[in-house]
Amino acid sequence: MFVSGFTIVRNAVRYDYPVVEAIQSILPICDEVIVLVGNSEDDTLALIESIGSNKIKIHHSIWDDSLRQGGIVLALETDKAKKLVNPHADWCFYIQADEVFNTAHTETLKSALEANVNKPEVEGLLFHYKHFFGNFNYVAKSRDYYRKEIRVVRNLPDIHSYRDAQGFRRNEQKLQVKQVDAEIFHYGWVRHPEVMKDKIKNFHQLWHDDAWIKAQEQLIAEFNYTNIDAVELFTGAHPPCMKARIERKNWDYKPVINRKKRSLKARFLFWLEEKTGYRLGEYKNYTLIG
Repeated sequence: MFVSGFTIVRNAVRYDYPVVEAIQSILPICDEVIVLVGNSEDDTLALIESIGSNKIKIHHSIWDDSLRQGGIVLALETDKAKKLVNPHADWCFYIQADEVFNTAHTETLKSALEANVNKPEVEGLLFHYKHFFGNFNYVAKSRDYYRKEIRVVRNLPDIHSYRDAQGFRRNEQKLQVKQVDAEIFHYGWVRHPEVMKDKIKNFHQLWHDDAWIKAQEQLIAEFNYTNIDAVELFTGAHPPCMKARIERKNWDYKPVINRKKRSLKARFLFWLEEKTGYRLGEYKNYTLIG
């Protein structure tokens, strides 16, 4: 069995992406890791080179900055990276630059890969998610954050990144996937607030035109991690590869909950989920098979 990892990254230093830790977390699973480095205005390339693993294969790309609708450029770049994996690979393990695989589940994932490699009906593996918010001590509990997503797919040419690269489709159809008892930790909302403002403005450029961004400048300038309706204290363990980053960058954060975000309906749905674990109306970009 051959497993290829792949990821895309651009301006990782400027926007403080934990891409080094992301790659390190999947290296023990993968036989190779494709890193497609976009045209950057910082030392992203040197950062990737500093990892120093002979499994890493660096490629270069120029992002089409004219594509400013729906985050489609992220999907296009992800598809470019997927096409660069070893043609003999059985599985492709995708990790985003602000995600880290919970390495406590390494053996569980390896077992799932082996168990399903000869089952063509299984087109991918589904992971549980934790979305950290504010700093490394808190996890978002809002219904706005997805709980599961596909991160391992078969090496098939008709499997492609979907919409803004959150998940995958095959010939525009949802993938048939198995749930794996493993986690992805998402750190996209863990940056110093000043860096976060810069990152949000840049990220909006993948979705909106300049007029829309200019209209939102005041909101971006006032960003302060208060626009969330539910967080909880994280009592588990981060992957070891995150230790140095957390010690260096775990700034103070005191949660301020914005309950005004919740309508009466939203409050009921949140209560239902807390009581039953069931998320009514949950978006699922996959078909779960037994």
